[in-house]
Amino acid sequence: MAISIAILDCDLLLHGRGHKTLDRFDIETVSDEFLLTTFGFPREFIYYLVELLKDSLLRRTQRSRAISPDVQILAALGFYTTGSFQSKMGDAIGISQASMSRCVSNVTKALIEKAPEFIGFTRDEATRQQSKEEFYRIAGIPNVMGVVDCAHIAIKAPNADDSSYVNKKGFHSINCQLVCDARGLLLSAETHWPGSLTDRAVFKQSSVAKLFEEQDNDEGWLLGDNRYPPKKWLMTPVQSPESPADYRYNLAHTTTHEIVDRTFRAIQTRFRCLDGAKGYLQYSPEKCSHIIQACCVLHNISLQSGLDAWTFERTEATDQSGEDIDPTDTVDPEALRVRQELVQNNFS
Repeated sequence: MAISIAILDCDLLLHGRGHKTLDRFDIETVSDEFLLTTFGFPREFIYYLVELLKDSLLRRTQRSRAISPDVQILAALGFYTTGSFQSKMGDAIGISQASMSRCVSNVTKALIEKAPEFIGFTRDEATRQQSKEEFYRIAGIPNVMGVVDCAHIAIKAPNADDSSYVNKKGFHSINCQLVCDARGLLLSAETHWPGSLTDRAVFKQSSVAKLFEEQDNDEGWLLGDNRYPPKKWLMTPVQSPESPADYRYNLAHTTTHEIVDRTFRAIQTRFRCLDGAKGYLQYSPEKCSHIIQACCVLHNISLQSGLDAWTFERTEATDQSGEDIDPTDTVDPEALRVRQELVQNNFS
């Protein structure tokens, strides 16, 4: 009986049958410079990733010709940091483009499984206090727990005629809401919102808003720009500043809030698959969301491993064009009172 060539593994055609795992590429045989320029990360970090993810990757590749975890990770890093499945990338590690794609899927799923370990607000009191002190040293705003903002990642148009992913600039995207600390470490990364949703609409539905609305204590607040509604736990700029204290506060707010914009730029520059200059992500919205989330996890893992968050930062600013205020929004007078007290106590 004839068997369609389409169902055969491309690597099986190239390499034949053999061991349980295929070690076509030996990381020990290449230089540190090659690893950094080709895969975007230094050798020791790649070793750490292999140890962190190998159990998950081995579970997903229990085939007669499974690709080893280190090769899978290198394939995924190559895609995340270059944004393409170029044949030379596969050639460098000895696998086909089809296998490259499978490796990216496997590593992406493995990284998402690790997200709760590396992204979250649930840290000890000493760490939270240190973070507040780091924010305070930036521009003098006390009790800041994080800064929040959104950015759009371009994706291909979904197969269905779905306008929910068309953003205000007319291209299909996912609107991603990030919250980070003063070092650029992500405390929250929601990477699944359709591009047509405004930042304000995303924020209202986000798990971050729910978390802070439900907390009973006054530990501190987030900082958001004027696209966000002021809350007792979310400090925004004074829209119509009148006093010198208002202006000083607004300047301090802008300087501090810029950390999250720098973090967006650093992530998009390190992971070129998310950079619109390289073209849009060529997958379904769900898979695009997973790839973005995986890159966010990698960002935090690298930062917690001692790598510099700003190494790859671009210099251009992110889009800060305003959004219309929702007429159904009501301003919380208690939020305005808390903000005014903050201004008077720290910027008068």
